[in-house]
Amino acid sequence: MWAAQLDLLPGATYAPTLYGFGDRVEEWAAEALKLPRGNQVIVVGCSVGGSCALEVAALAPERVAGLVLIGTKAARRLDPAFHATAVKTLREQGLEAAWRKWWEPAFSTVTSPAIIAKAKRILMRQPLDDVVLGVEAFHTRQSRDEVLSTFSGPVHVVTGADDVLPGLATSSKQADLAQNGYLHIVPKCGHYVPMERPEALNSIIDQLIDQIAM
Repeated sequence: MWAAQLDLLPGATYAPTLYGFGDRVEEWAAEALKLPRGNQVIVVGCSVGGSCALEVAALAPERVAGLVLIGTKAARRLDPAFHATAVKTLREQGLEAAWRKWWEPAFSTVTSPAIIAKAKRILMRQPLDDVVLGVEAFHTRQSRDEVLSTFSGPVHVVTGADDVLPGLATSSKQADLAQNGYLHIVPKCGHYVPMERPEALNSIIDQLIDQIAM
């Protein structure tokens, strides 16, 4: 899903598949931090990947030069019923049913069918057990509002105008909570900005790179 962003910093961009790192966001963050060679990193994450980005900032704030949080909800609301239903749906009905129920509706209604089909192919290539690990990580993550409020670097909060996960209101509050927060609303876009509107996201990341380099 990050194919359109991999050349923004050639040779210094990492887009790991997080599922293999474990079933906790804390494990994802610790493993992801081992990949970059530099002392300063820009961490970009979408949805639960944004939760991992926040966890990276909590784990090693001295290394994080800036954050880009896309469709990310810093606060976790416990929902054990939804957690159990999600795992049960995956285990009993498989990826196809989960795609139709949760992931496909998160795209904007005006997003190209070709992009949505590509996203589905990416999902369907994943081992079922790995996707379950992702669901477990999402539902067991910690609330990280305090990271937003204490992190001193730039935090670019990105939301598709048509995204309801978490939606404009929540994204706006998170940008306001950050010490150095910026809100970006991407028109004609749902939850998956890296795929739906890659040119808009790339412009935001380029701006952040320039901002940090100054």
